[in-house]
Amino acid sequence: MKNKKVTLLGATGLIGHHVLNYLIKDESVTQITTILRRKVNFYHPKVKEVVIDFKDDKAFRDAIEPQSIIYCAIGTTNKKVKGNKEKYRSVDYDIPVKAARFGLSKACNTFVLVSSVGADAKSSNFYTKLKGEVEEELSQLGFQYLHIFRPSILLGKRQEFRFAEKVAKIIMKTFSFLLPSKIRPIHANDVAKAMVEVVRQKKEKDDIQIYHYNNIIQLVQNHF
Repeated sequence: MKNKKVTLLGATGLIGHHVLNYLIKDESVTQITTILRRKVNFYHPKVKEVVIDFKDDKAFRDAIEPQSIIYCAIGTTNKKVKGNKEKYRSVDYDIPVKAARFGLSKACNTFVLVSSVGADAKSSNFYTKLKGEVEEELSQLGFQYLHIFRPSILLGKRQEFRFAEKVAKIIMKTFSFLLPSKIRPIHANDVAKAMVEVVRQKKEKDDIQIYHYNNIIQLVQNHF
């Protein structure tokens, strides 16, 4: 597909900033609309920055580029919301779901989501339940293409330091060969690369696709 227009949420995050860089390099992409909470200044002719309050539904809907491919790599942490589950949900559930609904109303037929390994709407764990609920809602909306990525622990340099996550990364990376493939740690850069690649591939209308570690690595190997 040539002359693609893209809408990207989470462009400053661990996966999102890699997605942005790969989209910039993709010659078939002509415009990348990044929806942000604050001005960043990416300084690239392909990139259009739109700063909004995500609680303003009109501004949010207006920010979505019509007939674009939507990439959603947005998410928060307990630390950022100070343990407030309602605030956590407002980011990790409300934003992706609203983006999907607004996108469909503007003839967007493809949605690419970063979810999480273990996502399950019936889970007793808050985080995996939340991710599962997002997946379940998006699955019912009727996108022609819905690509859901479920990485485990992400490797890569974050802006903020997380001690517990750092320790977990070291342990899991050391013993990753002993782990089931689905829960092996994976580089955020590889997840981003796979997200861009899956849209580049020519496919007929397909069912909802879910990608775990092995699927992601396979896509990376096919990347341009």
